[in-house]
Amino acid sequence: MSIQSEPGAARVRRLFWALWSVVLAVKIAVAARLPLFVDEAFYWQEGQHPAAAYSDLPGLTAWLARLGVELGGQHLLALRLPFLAVAALIPLMVVRITRRTFGDRDAWVAGSFALLLPLAGTLGILAVPDAMLALATLLCMDAGACLLRRIDASHALELALGLALGALSHYRFIAVIGVGFLTLLLTVEGRRALKDARVLIAIALGAAAWSPLVWWNYDNADAGLRFQLVDRHPWAFHSSGLWFIAIQALLVTPVLFVALIGAGRAGVRSPRIGARWFAMLGLLVISGFFVLGFFADTERVSFHWPLPGYLALLPLLPRLLAGWAPWLRRATAAVAGVGLLVVLGYYVAVSMPDVRARSAAEKWYPGNFAGWDEAADAVRDELRAMPPGTRVVADNFKLGAELGFALDDPDIVVLDHPLNRKHGRAPQLHLWGLDQDPRAMLAKGPVLLAVGVSEVEFKNVHRRNLELCQRVGPLPAARVLNVDHGQQRIALFRLDRPSSGACTAPAIAWFDRPSIGEHVRDRIDVRGWAFRQGVGLSRVEATFDGRVVGEMRYGLPYPGLDKSWPGLVDPNAPRLGFAGSVDVRGVGAGRHWLGLRLHGRDGAVESWPEVPVVVER
Repeated sequence: MSIQSEPGAARVRRLFWALWSVVLAVKIAVAARLPLFVDEAFYWQEGQHPAAAYSDLPGLTAWLARLGVELGGQHLLALRLPFLAVAALIPLMVVRITRRTFGDRDAWVAGSFALLLPLAGTLGILAVPDAMLALATLLCMDAGACLLRRIDASHALELALGLALGALSHYRFIAVIGVGFLTLLLTVEGRRALKDARVLIAIALGAAAWSPLVWWNYDNADAGLRFQLVDRHPWAFHSSGLWFIAIQALLVTPVLFVALIGAGRAGVRSPRIGARWFAMLGLLVISGFFVLGFFADTERVSFHWPLPGYLALLPLLPRLLAGWAPWLRRATAAVAGVGLLVVLGYYVAVSMPDVRARSAAEKWYPGNFAGWDEAADAVRDELRAMPPGTRVVADNFKLGAELGFALDDPDIVVLDHPLNRKHGRAPQLHLWGLDQDPRAMLAKGPVLLAVGVSEVEFKNVHRRNLELCQRVGPLPAARVLNVDHGQQRIALFRLDRPSSGACTAPAIAWFDRPSIGEHVRDRIDVRGWAFRQGVGLSRVEATFDGRVVGEMRYGLPYPGLDKSWPGLVDPNAPRLGFAGSVDVRGVGAGRHWLGLRLHGRDGAVESWPEVPVVVER
C-alpha cells in the first residue's frame, strides 16, 4: 500500500474497504478449515454449562461460543463466527477513533494498518477472548479521548460499555484499566473528567461487571485469581524476557514495530490531548508487558498480551509515516502485509494434515491443533463395539473438551491430571462434577478411557501408567493412535468392570540409534530398549514409512532400566534391549520415518512413535 501516492481520502477509503473485505473473506475460509484449538474446546464446554464466570475466565467468551453453535450448529465455523464478527469491528473502530482526532485520510490509513498488523489482522480466527478484549480497549480509548475534550453522557455510556465488555472478557483487562486510570491522573483534563458524576457512574458500572468474577473467586477460595496472578507465574527474574521483546518485534513486523513506538514517542509531545492520550496508553501498556515478560509465565502463549498497546498507537501512525520517505512508507506497509500473510499461512498450514505430519519432529509442531478429530473417530468406532450406555472418560481436560465438542457431549468425565491444574481448569471440572471416581463409574457400567499419552513428558509416562492402574485397575490392551507419526499419541482402553491386581500398561520404548534426523545411506543401525509393564513383549519389529521391514533381535541385556523406571515389572527384565538394521538401499533420498511395532506376550500389537531419518544418495 503506497501512502504518499494516494491523492486523498476517497482513494485510501476504497483501499481500506477492499483490504477489509479480502482479509475477512480469508479469515472465514481459514476458520472453516482450521482444526479445533484446545482452549476453544474448553470455552465451548464452558458455554454448555452457562454461568456468570468460570475458573479461568469471566463468562463472555463462553457465552459467545455458545451463541455460535446455537445459531450455526455444532461445527467449527459456527463456533468462531461471533468472534470473527467482533474482530471485523476492530479496524472500523480504529477508523472512527482516528477520524475524530486527525481527519478522514489518516483514519483510513490507520484502519488499513489495523488490518495489516498481524496480531490484529488475524483476530477472530480462533474462538478466544482476544477479539473482545481488543474491542473493549478501543471503546474505552474512544470514550476517553472524547471525554478529555468534552464530557457528555453518550461517551460516558461508551466508557461504561467498554469497561463492562473488558471485565467480562479476561483478567488481563485489568492492565488496560490500570494504565487508563494512571493516564487520566497524569493530565489536567483527565483529573477533571474523574471528578464528573457521569464519568464516575460509568466507572462504577464497569466495576460492577467484575462482580461475577469476584463472587466466583470468593465462593471458590480465590482459585481463579490465584491461578492468573500467582500459580502460573514464577515471579522471579528470567532473561527469556529478551526473547519476548524480540518476538514482539517479529510479530508486529520490525519496521512497523519501530514506527509504532516512534509514533507513540511523538504523540506524547503533541499539543492534541487525544494524541497524548493514545500515546500514553499505548506506550505504558507495551512497556508494562515488556517488563512483565521478565518475571511472568513463559510456558504458555503470551505473545498477544501487548496487542491493546499497539492498537492504542495506531491512530498516531499516519502522521509519523507522512514524514518518512515514500519508499520507507511503502516498505512499512509491504512488510506488515507479508507478516499478516505469514501468520495466515501458518494457520493454513496447520489446517493441512500432510503439513502437520511433515512437521512432527519440528519445534513448531502445532500439537494443540492436532489429533482431536482422529481421536473422536476412533472413540466413535470403539463405542459402536461396546454396550449401549458406555461412558467416555478422558484422562485430562484437553482431551475431554475436544472429544466433548466432537461428540457433542459437554459432560465427559476427566481424571485428575497435572494439566488440569497447570491450566487452571481443575476447579471448574470439580464444580461441574466431572472429576468422578472412575472405579465408581465402572461399578455402574462399562467405560471407554481415552488417555492423551503425549500430553505427559516421556520421562513421566511410566509413572502416569502406574497412577492409572491405581485409579482404574490393570489396563487392558489398548487401541493406540499415533497421529502425525506419533507426535500426538492417544490410547483407548475398554473397561467393563472394576478390577484389581498387578499393573499392566501399554508398552514403552526408546531408540538409542538412530538419533532424530540422522543422515543414513545404505543401512540404518537400530538399537534401543522396550518393555510392557506386567505383560512383557514377545518380539519387536521395525517399520519404515509405516511398513514392517524386519524383526529386531529382542531380549538383549539392558541393565539399569529398573532404576530409571521405578516400579518396572516385565518378565523379560533385564533383557529388554533390541538391535538390528534396516536396509534402505532401494529407498529414495530425503526424509523418511522409522518406527517400531511392539508385540505383547498377550498378542496385543502397538505401534511406537516414529523418528525421522534422512536418506542420502
